[in-house]
Amino acid sequence: MFVTINSGEKQLTHTFSFSSSPTEQNFIEFTKKFTNSEYSTALKAIKVGDRVKIDAPYGSFTFMGEHEKILLLAGGVGITPFRSMCRYSTDLQLSSAIVLLYGCRTEDDIVFGAELKDMQQQNPKLKVIFVLSEAGSNWRGKVGFITADFIKEEVLDYKERLFFACGPPAMVVAIGKAVAELGLPKTQLKLESFTGHM
Repeated sequence: MFVTINSGEKQLTHTFSFSSSPTEQNFIEFTKKFTNSEYSTALKAIKVGDRVKIDAPYGSFTFMGEHEKILLLAGGVGITPFRSMCRYSTDLQLSSAIVLLYGCRTEDDIVFGAELKDMQQQNPKLKVIFVLSEAGSNWRGKVGFITADFIKEEVLDYKERLFFACGPPAMVVAIGKAVAELGLPKTQLKLESFTGHM
């Protein structure tokens, strides 16, 4: 979606993925990591009742249960469309088997962590694996990066799954290379670069 907000006399527009699910019918949600950018500053200043313009929907980075097995590969705030997909699948108890590999720099960078764990408890078809590149001493999860070898180790039936990857551009490029290393065709991978930090 395109979200346009006012900043004084200027109008600022930014693209976002939906982080809400179609099952959540009373609201539309997107997720933004606040920075010192002009857009973030204007967004932080918005009050309840202020008007914004939302132009949507666009794109085809979607999942509605049409695939038997999928693998979601998220980097940082690129988790947002996957929160939507996991929420949708859990709410409707879809039969699709979903594995989510979610890579972040530190534990503090994990978005929707508690909710993803809750969904995993509610949905026997959903498996969530967190991996940190800079783990603290108290971290008991996976450490490293989402590579071809990591995928092989964690998702034994990866060849049977459609891959979705969303994250910072460098991460998405790396995932594309990892899929090539796995010997999978490009048609088995759907990519979305997430440039939502501005």
